Amino acid sequence: MNFEQFVGQCPLVAILRGLAPEEALGMGQTLVDAGFSIIEVPLNSPRPFESISILQESLGRRALIGAGTVLSTDAVDSVAAAGGKLIVMPHCNTKVISYAKSLGLYCVPGIATPTEAFAALDAGADALKLFPAESAAPAVVKAMLAVLPKSTRILPVGGIAPDTMVDYWAAGAAGFGLGSALYKAGMSVDQVGTNAAAFIEAINVLKQS
Repeated sequence: MNFEQFVGQCPLVAILRGLAPEEALGMGQTLVDAGFSIIEVPLNSPRPFESISILQESLGRRALIGAGTVLSTDAVDSVAAAGGKLIVMPHCNTKVISYAKSLGLYCVPGIATPTEAFAALDAGADALKLFPAESAAPAVVKAMLAVLPKSTRILPVGGIAPDTMVDYWAAGAAGFGLGSALYKAGMSVDQVGTNAAAFIEAINVLKQS
């Protein structure tokens, strides 16, 4: 599947910050079984490239696996070497975006302003990570989408919970990145499974609205 198909299947990005390689398979399997199809391992996690490799090898046919907190072209190379297909960034560095695209990877850079949004799209971004969402109301999403190309996907990230997605979705958000409300270091597989089910239930309701 391509990026659009993965987002269409489930527009939620599981951000597994703090994931250790030893728990990667169990957590990844739990998320995919719950209905997730995009998984991101931030590079400030323990041995992230090992986790990405494990997830890609075991779940790469069912989910889009990649890295978050990607800050440089060297990091892009390392993600690609580990088998990752997705580059997620907290910032809008057009050099990193263009480089990721040149390797055939999907790229979702972080943006907070229309200027950054247009620059990211010009560099080839597949979607835009509105970050941090805590500082950008749903009205910001609606205003940006009014001037950005119609095919633009904005994914709010930061402080998203099952009950906070509705207003962003109504404003035109195409999906969400989910952090500590879904997973944080030390959580059990069962707890993550419960959290995942709550998010899947909430997004399915929104998709039908």
